[in-house]
Formats: sequence, structure tokens, C-alpha cells
Amino acid sequence: MFDTMTITKAGASLCAALLALLLAGWASDGLYSVGTASHGEEHVSGYPIEVADAGSAEPAEEVVEVAFADVYAAADAGAGEGLWRQCQACHSLEQGANGVGPYLYGVVGRAKHSVDGFNYSDGLRALEGDWTPENLNGFLEAPREYAPGTAMAYNGMRKVEDRANLIAYLATIGN
Repeated sequence: MFDTMTITKAGASLCAALLALLLAGWASDGLYSVGTASHGEEHVSGYPIEVADAGSAEPAEEVVEVAFADVYAAADAGAGEGLWRQCQACHSLEQGANGVGPYLYGVVGRAKHSVDGFNYSDGLRALEGDWTPENLNGFLEAPREYAPGTAMAYNGMRKVEDRANLIAYLATIGN
């Protein structure tokens, strides 16, 4: 099946392929590398870009942070109902019906880690107080930062308006 000529052809093909790769690498280095310092001269790659004096530049626009209480006062529970869809994969709005996460019926104003029959993570057991709108806002923004060690895999809701709308919707359920 394999005679000497076949093995010689296969070896020659392999050597030719390696030679072609080496030559392609050498050629691309020559074409695309920017080089280094040569003979003691500093070599700078790229093109200089003239910029205006930093003192004469217009100041950057300041980001004004609005207090969560103000955003929550104008929250739309109807819009929050649409945001609820991402939560319902793990939570239920039916009292006593725990899922992967505890049920959220009456969660606004309820004591933290107080749902009977749900095994809370150590991160949530360490928290004290009630689930006020402000506390829910902090938790929904970044669950792992608010309660380090929480088992909640959700990465957080970035927009403060979305968090306020969702909390407003949850406040209408069971309260």
C-alpha cells in the first residue's frame, strides 16, 4: 500500500508546506512590522496627531445622578410588568410558590430572607432589614455586589428607570 515513492512524496509535500509557511511568515514580518531602534536612533512608529491645548478644550459634560427616590416616584408599573418577564424564569408572583428563587408576592416591604421553605444563600442571610424600594434597587443593580455570596446568577439591571419600573410593578403585587 505504501511504497517508498509514496512516502517520499508525502515527506516532500510536508517539507514544501512548512517552507511555504516559513516564507509567508518572513514576508509578512517584512511588510507589517514597524521595526525597532536601529544603530542607536530612536524609532517611533505611527503618525503624530496634533491636539488642542488641554486648557482650551471644552469641559466634558457632567453626568447628573438623579436620586432613586425621584425616579421611583415617577415609575411606571405597566412598564415594570414587561420587565418582570426576565425574572419569572426563577421567581413566582404566587404566594408560597418558590421556584429557583423565592416567590416575590409582597416582596416590597417584606423582611429579607423571610420566605418560609426557601433555602437562602449565606450572602442573603447576612443582610438585615426589609426589602425597601431602595434596597431592592441596590440588589437589582448588582446582586453580587449588594449581597456577596448570593446564589442569584442574574448580572443586574443597568438602567435606574428599569429598576424603578420593576419595583413599582412588584409593589402592586400583594401589597
